[in-house]
Amino acid sequence: MHLVLFDCDGTLIDSQAIIVESMSAAFAANGLPPPARAAILEIVGLSLPIAIATLAGEKLHAAVADVTQSYKDAFQRLRAEPVDRMPLYPGALEALDALAAEPDLLLGIATGKSRRGLDAVIAKHGLEGRFVTLQTADDAPSKPDPTMIRRALVETGAEASHTLLVGDTTFDMEMARAAGARGLGVAWGYHPAERLVAAGAARVVTGFAEVPGAVDALFGRRATAAAS
Repeated sequence: MHLVLFDCDGTLIDSQAIIVESMSAAFAANGLPPPARAAILEIVGLSLPIAIATLAGEKLHAAVADVTQSYKDAFQRLRAEPVDRMPLYPGALEALDALAAEPDLLLGIATGKSRRGLDAVIAKHGLEGRFVTLQTADDAPSKPDPTMIRRALVETGAEASHTLLVGDTTFDMEMARAAGARGLGVAWGYHPAERLVAAGAARVVTGFAEVPGAVDALFGRRATAAAS
C-alpha cells in the first residue's frame, strides 16, 4: 500500500491573500510594523507560533503570543466573510479524485494549520471522505520535524519508503526526507522550484494535472508513467 500526503496552504488551496492580510492585521493590532509580503509567504507551512516568532525576530519575542492570538482573530473574521480567500488550486479536486480511485493508494494531509482550520477547509471544499489521516499543528511539532509523517505511517500502516509528501515549501521536502519518505514539489506555491529541488524534492510538477502521473512514476506503479 502506498501513502500520498498533501500539504494544505500553497499546495491544495491558494490562501496567500488571507494569510498576508491576517498577518499584517495581527502585527498592526499590536503596534508593530507589518512584515513584507515576501517575508510572510516565506514562512507559510511552519506552525503559527514559530512562523510569527520567525517574522518578529528576537527583539520582539515577548509579543509572539499576542500576535499569534491577533492572527487567529483576524483569520477567523476574514474567513467568515463571503469573499473566497482560500480557493482550491485549479485541478486539485480532479487530481485527488483520480488518486482516491486507485485501490493501492491512501491519501492524507500533513499541514501546519490547526485541526480546526483544516476541518474548515475540508468542509468548505467538500473534501470529506478522501483522506484517511489528517496531521496538523495540533498533533506534532512544526515542519520540518518528521513527526507528522511518522504519525501518519502509524495510523495507516504504510512504510516510509512507500510514502510521498506533496508540498510547495522546503519545509515539506525537508520533513519528507527526515522521515525517510520522498517529496513531490509543486511549483505553484510559496517556494520556487529550484529551492524545492535543493531541499530534496524527487520531482517538481507545474500543474495538478501532472500529479497523478508523477505519483505513479515515483512509486514505479506504471512503466508508461515512468517513461513519460
